[in-house]
Amino acid sequence: MIHQYKLNGYNIVLDTYSGSVHVVDDLAYDVIEMYEKNAPDAIVRQMLVKYRKDTDVSETSIRETIDDVAELKKTGKLFSEDAFKDLSFNLKKRKTYVKALCLNVAHTCNLTCEYCFASQGKYHGPRAIMSEEVGKRAIDFLLENCGFHRNLDVDFFGGEPLMNWKVVKSVVAYARSKEKEYNKQFRFTLTTNGLLLRDEVVDFLNQEMHNVVLSLDGRKEVHDRLRKTITGKGSYDYIVPKFQNFVKKRGEKEYYVRGTFTHNNVDFTNDLFHMADLGFDRLSMEPVICDPKEPYALKEEDLPVIYEQYEILAKEMLKREEEGKGFIFYHYMLDLNDGPCIHKRISGCGSGTEYLAVTPTGELFPCHQFVGEETYSMGNIWDGVKTPEIQEAFKETNCYSKPECQDCWAKLYCSGGCPANSLHATGSLNGNFEFSCDIFRKRIECAMMIKVAQSMKAMDREKQAANQ
Repeated sequence: MIHQYKLNGYNIVLDTYSGSVHVVDDLAYDVIEMYEKNAPDAIVRQMLVKYRKDTDVSETSIRETIDDVAELKKTGKLFSEDAFKDLSFNLKKRKTYVKALCLNVAHTCNLTCEYCFASQGKYHGPRAIMSEEVGKRAIDFLLENCGFHRNLDVDFFGGEPLMNWKVVKSVVAYARSKEKEYNKQFRFTLTTNGLLLRDEVVDFLNQEMHNVVLSLDGRKEVHDRLRKTITGKGSYDYIVPKFQNFVKKRGEKEYYVRGTFTHNNVDFTNDLFHMADLGFDRLSMEPVICDPKEPYALKEEDLPVIYEQYEILAKEMLKREEEGKGFIFYHYMLDLNDGPCIHKRISGCGSGTEYLAVTPTGELFPCHQFVGEETYSMGNIWDGVKTPEIQEAFKETNCYSKPECQDCWAKLYCSGGCPANSLHATGSLNGNFEFSCDIFRKRIECAMMIKVAQSMKAMDREKQAANQ
């Protein structure tokens, strides 16, 4: 399977199963498009007609291009066979160990964001705060069930996790006290809306957190429209200086400023550029997931604009990189050389198997997006997983278990997509939320183009240096 597209002046051809990315001229692009369904003589005839005004294209050059394509196919870099589909059956049989927990330390929040999937942090239930006892027991549960995994991830989430600041600190200290004993390394992440960031908190997060996610939707009018305080006021003016102070002190450690775009701001690149101009250089922007009836819900007619926005973003990122003002966009982080192993690329995030969410009462769910859905309650941190059938269902959820994924060129990049999105959009873990798929494919095209452009520029610099 191959995927061909043109973007930013590049003709790009992806070979899905080998992962090879080819940048080709117009003739090669057209030959590749015809190659599998046409004999060489037929290709030559059509190319001679199409390029009759191009003096550089002759029958000889066309046949040489056909030979080059044949050689790439022979060496497994074009039209390669799917060598991975049988692995999905092995994934169903594998024994999995928990290596990451999302600790919902606060089912409450000090903002009232209209689009919040967690119902303003309450997860459609009563407000709740995780106790120190539950937090420490969650760490013990992870240590007891992590198997061979040495690096263990713990995400502090909410609601707003800083509303339970003492427990966050206590859980981190407890986990650190266990590292040598168990020969494990904990990596912590915390997601915050920023209202409670103060010097003590900033210093602690910068010392202990492997990653910190800061919630900001972009321009003041965009952010304040949906991210309001409990008094109904916008939060932009209050949190932006706090975020800037935090990032200044953060140094080289990882963080992301993460936004959500809606029907209200399909021109979301302007929000990303605004964030970058504020001094933030690690950015993320997600499409809203909500009831289609909501006025801010994204619609099918938004897709052409969204596609255009992703292209604008990719081109502007390259421009700013050349100017020395580059920034990272999370969804364009694509490693074409040393990316995830094939098992990870097939099975995805590991929700329900290697990754679980813990509620303030210690109840276990497949991930934070399932919290509160009793059908997907899996047990608790004292008694362990009591619903192996749910784990089995998640083991079987991958890019080869979904019929709609089979002919998709991007399946080894999305792993079949988010199970929660699939369930909420289609009623099945193995369904496809096509709107999300469309957006994902566009992001991969843009991310790949950026890698191509960077590689081409690096080659040009090498040539220039060699000629000096």
